[in-house]
Amino acid sequence: MLIVEQGDPRAPQATALLQASHALMERLFPPEDNHYLSIDALCTPNIRFFIAREGDAVLGCAALADKGGYGEMKSMFVSEDARGKGVADALMRQLEDYTRELDLPVIRLETGDLLHAAQRLYERHGFVKCAPFGDYEANKTSVFMEKRL
Repeated sequence: MLIVEQGDPRAPQATALLQASHALMERLFPPEDNHYLSIDALCTPNIRFFIAREGDAVLGCAALADKGGYGEMKSMFVSEDARGKGVADALMRQLEDYTRELDLPVIRLETGDLLHAAQRLYERHGFVKCAPFGDYEANKTSVFMEKRL
């Protein structure tokens, strides 16, 4: 049974997922286009970090940063062997529910142009492309998306 709950980015399995995500981003994109948060940055008060697990095995993670007027999705990653099991969908629902709990009107994200499966996932959940937001600037590899709640 898949369980999505608040987690600790510093827990060993969560850290391993985050490191795998960071390594993938570093292989795919130039350093100036990588906008992932460090593990320490995911532990700040304005960020809620979630894990998806089956039993004791952590299969995926995602975070939501409360940016005041909107929520920003960060650090969405599912282990390679767990893909296709609905883990990302479960994490997406949790992030959307948490954004509503915060009474924020929109959830936004930045993803890479080469991450086609991720973009399809976001589109399935009602996200549409938008202009850069917050401190982001347009670049060759970033895709910006949002969903009004």
